[in-house]
Amino acid sequence: MIIPTFDDMLTAHERIRPYVHETPVLTSSFLNELTGANLFFKCENFQKAAAFKVRGASNAVFGLSDEQAARGVATHSSGNHALSLSYAAGRRGIPCHVVMPHTAPQAKKDAVIGYGGQITECEPSTTGREAVFAEVQERTGADFVHPYNDPRVIAGQGTCSRELIEQTGGLDAVIAPIGGGGMISGTCLTLSTLASETAIYAAEPEQADDAYRSFKAGRIIADDAPVTVADGLKVPLKDLTWHFVSSHVTDILTASEQEIIDAMRLIWARMKIVMEPSSAVPLATILKNKEVFAGKRVGVIITGGNVDLDKLPWMNS
Repeated sequence: MIIPTFDDMLTAHERIRPYVHETPVLTSSFLNELTGANLFFKCENFQKAAAFKVRGASNAVFGLSDEQAARGVATHSSGNHALSLSYAAGRRGIPCHVVMPHTAPQAKKDAVIGYGGQITECEPSTTGREAVFAEVQERTGADFVHPYNDPRVIAGQGTCSRELIEQTGGLDAVIAPIGGGGMISGTCLTLSTLASETAIYAAEPEQADDAYRSFKAGRIIADDAPVTVADGLKVPLKDLTWHFVSSHVTDILTASEQEIIDAMRLIWARMKIVMEPSSAVPLATILKNKEVFAGKRVGVIITGGNVDLDKLPWMNS
């Protein structure tokens, strides 16, 4: 297992600068009053490909040798990593092969195709995804860029919290969603060196709470096919992300489906920004655990904005 370092993050930041945005940090006096905390929202929904994952994907793609790049890249993803890798591969002019569950949001499939990615569909389970991917990789010989259990990807994701700390001048805590743990791992990688006094929280849906249960048990517990509105958070931790989560995360907090939908709608209504359900989980857990964050300066990473506008979750709730 290759564990990325703080220097790897710094190298990644220089490598990806031409291909990503330094996203803005927004605040809301209404949400500050509601939570009792000073919240600083890092808006990766305004990122290239509308997701933080373009950071890690770009670091992996542009770190390949010309010989490696000629064979292209491949991955399996429910959406944001798929379209982010397709974006990065398109910028380098190399092929990108993506295995996606057939249940992935159409908006994300359309984005992959729009960036030039080639989709192979699979069943919406970890086992189904990995089986189909093995066939695709064998056929193409492409470089596997794992959505999160990849040191290149984690180093790239760590650039987000570096910007956040520099933009805010320091924080008491940072909270981000957790699925496979790529963003949280990058946050741990960066903050453990840059701002070791900053507490790191992960936010997870109750209906896909394998990271929460893993954290409490002290070992990885994986669910194969959880069902939640937060479609980006259905995947389990792996050995590399578990290393960071088990070493550096202060706590993992969970929220119900309705709490996630309510928080998503609140941000849309009050901050006027488009973000996907996975991105609403941190605010949902802050609202549920106000005493944890009261009076503190809290960075909240809004991880993406790829949402199907024809199927907004409150349309049916």
